[in-house]
Amino acid sequence: MEVLVAEPVKVRRLTDQEGRRLQQIVRRGSTSSVRYRRAMMILASAGGNRVPVIAQLVAADEDTVREVLHRFNEIGLACLDPQWAGGRPRLLSPDQEDLVVATATTRPTNLDQPFTRWSIRKLAAYLCTTAGGAIRIGREALRCLLARRGITFQRTKTWKESTDPDRDAKLDRIEHVIDNFPDRTFAFDEFGPLGIRPTGGACWAERGRPDRVAATYHRTHGVTYFHGCYSIGDDTLWGVNRQRKGTTNTLAALKSIRAARPDGAPIYVILDNLSAHKGPVIRRWTRHNKVRLCFTPTNASWANPIEAHFGPLRQFTLANSQHPNHTVQTRVLHAYLRWRNANARHPEVLAAQRPRTRPHPQ
Repeated sequence: MEVLVAEPVKVRRLTDQEGRRLQQIVRRGSTSSVRYRRAMMILASAGGNRVPVIAQLVAADEDTVREVLHRFNEIGLACLDPQWAGGRPRLLSPDQEDLVVATATTRPTNLDQPFTRWSIRKLAAYLCTTAGGAIRIGREALRCLLARRGITFQRTKTWKESTDPDRDAKLDRIEHVIDNFPDRTFAFDEFGPLGIRPTGGACWAERGRPDRVAATYHRTHGVTYFHGCYSIGDDTLWGVNRQRKGTTNTLAALKSIRAARPDGAPIYVILDNLSAHKGPVIRRWTRHNKVRLCFTPTNASWANPIEAHFGPLRQFTLANSQHPNHTVQTRVLHAYLRWRNANARHPEVLAAQRPRTRPHPQ
């Protein structure tokens, strides 16, 4: 009897704006732990990580991860904010709420208003005279309505759209090697610059008595860059600190990846388009050693699977730290990597080690 196996749950292909926003939340952290953990789930799934691996990464239930991934596929980044139920019944119809949201997200100048942005007071006053029918709503109710619909007051930011003419082809190649050769696919990227300075973060403390780190004014230690390598099949992260980026250091990282699969069969490495990643020396070595390079599209480094794992690395080794020098900082990074690899075993590896209680159906 033929057995149908369900497709693994994963997010759809991210747009450039979604990828960069998720990367920003994961790398810089967020004031909301819910947004941070959900962003990590989505970015990890976009990088080819399976649901069990993501569940271990964020310490969540697998069903929760699947629910977030499905929700993202339905409504996009709006899934980062939970929808809390309860409260008094709505006084506006759904069409009126849609009109309020559409007005709030439209530039006032496009509606013949003499200002560049809305305030709550100006928006409420304009809604009372809108051509679509007067909408009378208090300022606090208006603020709550916008928050419920995911509209918040934010600073204007610039953004980049990938102009790579081969964007779709590169993303297709990355997805292909992750889906078909996970045990022979690796990811590489630099993380930094890492300076020697007290870094604010978060920790548990008595109310009103937060932990503090001393300020510094003279920074004479320079910076380093963490050259990280990630094995998708083994769910293993390793790396080393270097004083600078360059062809020599990239080649050393690629050699360490090649050493992880010394059988001589082809392996695949996902990395970005930095010039130090694709010079003639790198091309010549990879060609002779059967290393296939899979480049992420320009301005789309979020497509690199290692990005989701750099967030915890920053949060648990650099944030809320006060390392005296690069030697101590490097020692802390390596200690965390050893702990991470010992406590984040790939579920498929564990399943393969367990004895089967019954044969697979034919």
